[in-house]
Amino acid sequence: MVFVLAILLILLTCWSACVLLSNTGTTRHKSRHRELVAKIDSLLPQTQCGACTFQGCRPYANAIARGTADINQCPPGGQATVKLIAELLGRQSKPLDPAYGMQTQTEVALIDEAACIGCVKCIRACPVDAIIGSAKHMHTIIPKYCTGCKLCIAPCPVDCISMVAAGIDISHKKTNKLLSHTIK
Repeated sequence: MVFVLAILLILLTCWSACVLLSNTGTTRHKSRHRELVAKIDSLLPQTQCGACTFQGCRPYANAIARGTADINQCPPGGQATVKLIAELLGRQSKPLDPAYGMQTQTEVALIDEAACIGCVKCIRACPVDAIIGSAKHMHTIIPKYCTGCKLCIAPCPVDCISMVAAGIDISHKKTNKLLSHTIK
């Protein structure tokens, strides 16, 4: 009887040690995964546009790190981002996948403030809080925060949002001269 108890105690001790060692490895693996996701995410353009089919840059970075998404699905980042991610992961670069869209000139949203009815639908759609305004009042874009994702265009019921090339002077296009500025 004592012999059986001793064997059971040894087996229990070995099993406990295996569980502890496997959890330590899992924790280390999770930490490395989080670090890789952060590095990939830092290379992405942070437009949060969803063109890659993910709900933002961080989820896309997570999918790349897990191996469930390819490195060439980010049109705003273009070929330069694909190349940087490939270098980080030690892979060959590949062309941007046209199924997700093509890289275009950097643009920012512009609201025709005279036409804006203050519905706040664009504010809810903006993933980076680049739109200011309140219900039933005119809204405007803060160009330095606008990532050009275009997610604010579709929900606008009066079609008063357009995209303009970043870096151009839009002060002549603004209806409220107090808010005129240069997009940078």
